[in-house]
Amino acid sequence: MPYAENDGVKLYYEEAGTGTPIVFLHEFAADLRSWETQLRTFSRSNRCVAVNARGYPPSDVPKDPAAYGYEMFVDDVRAVLDHLGEESAYVVGLSMGAYAAAHFGLRHRARALGLVLASGGAGSPKAEQAQFRAQCDALAERLPREGFKAVAPMLSLSATRVHLQNKDPRGWAEFNGHLEEHSAEGSALTVRNYQGGRPSLFDFETELSRLDVPVLLAVGDEDEPCIEVNLFLKRTIPTAGLWMVPRTGHGINLEEPAAFNAALAGFFHAVENGKWGARDPRTMGSGALSMRSED
Repeated sequence: MPYAENDGVKLYYEEAGTGTPIVFLHEFAADLRSWETQLRTFSRSNRCVAVNARGYPPSDVPKDPAAYGYEMFVDDVRAVLDHLGEESAYVVGLSMGAYAAAHFGLRHRARALGLVLASGGAGSPKAEQAQFRAQCDALAERLPREGFKAVAPMLSLSATRVHLQNKDPRGWAEFNGHLEEHSAEGSALTVRNYQGGRPSLFDFETELSRLDVPVLLAVGDEDEPCIEVNLFLKRTIPTAGLWMVPRTGHGINLEEPAAFNAALAGFFHAVENGKWGARDPRTMGSGALSMRSED
C-alpha cells in the first residue's frame, strides 16, 4: 500500500493518471473512496491523488488527541506533496477537507495552484458554534461506546444528506456502508479535536482577505449549515467564485457528480488560461442600481 508520512503518522493514498496534480481531501463522514468518480474523470488528464486523513485506516490512527489539531491535517497535505515530489497542486476538499484546503492555501500559498472548497464551513457561524461543538463532543462519546454500525445511519440520514438517498439509493447505500467501516476511535478523536476544536472560518477574515489563490466555492442550497459561511467566503476572498447547486445537500460530488466534475473542469481550465483572477472592484458597490450622473 502507498503511504506518505508526516511526523511519524502514515497517510494512505491512492493515485491515478499523469499531469498537473490534483489532491482530493475527503469529509468527516467519508474517505478517499468518495472521490472515485472524480479520479476516474480527471486521471485522464491529471495526476490525481486521494488521501485518507489521519484517523481513517489504512492511514494511521494516532492515540494522542494532540495529533488531531487542524494544523496537523493541513501539514499532512504538504507532506503528501513532498512525498510525491510535487511542488504544487490543485487541492480539492469537501467539508472537513475544505477547511484543510483553505488553510493549506493560507499557509502554503506558493504550493496551491487553486483551491476547490466544497460544502465547507459547518459550525463556523458564531451563533451556531457552541451547539456544533457540543454535538461533536456528544458524537465523540457515542462512537467508541456504540460503534459505527449503530451511528452511521444517524449521519447518513441527517437533514443535509437525505438528498443523496432520494437521488441515488444505490450510491447512498455504498456511502453508508463505507461509513460503517470507519474506525470509531479515529473518528471520535477527529470529531472532538479537529471538527469541534478548530477555530471558526470567520476568525480568519483578515488572512482570507489577502488570499490570492484561485478559489472555487461550492455549496448545495439544501446545505443550510454551510450557506452563510460560503457567502462570507465569497465576499472576503478576492479570488473566490461561488457555485450554488440547486436541490443539493452536503455531499455535492456524490449527489451531482456530472455537474461537480464539469464545474471543476471549468475552474481548472480558467486557472490554467489565466482567466480566474481577482474580483473586479467595480462589482463591489453597495447600490442595487447603477445610475449615471446625467440620468
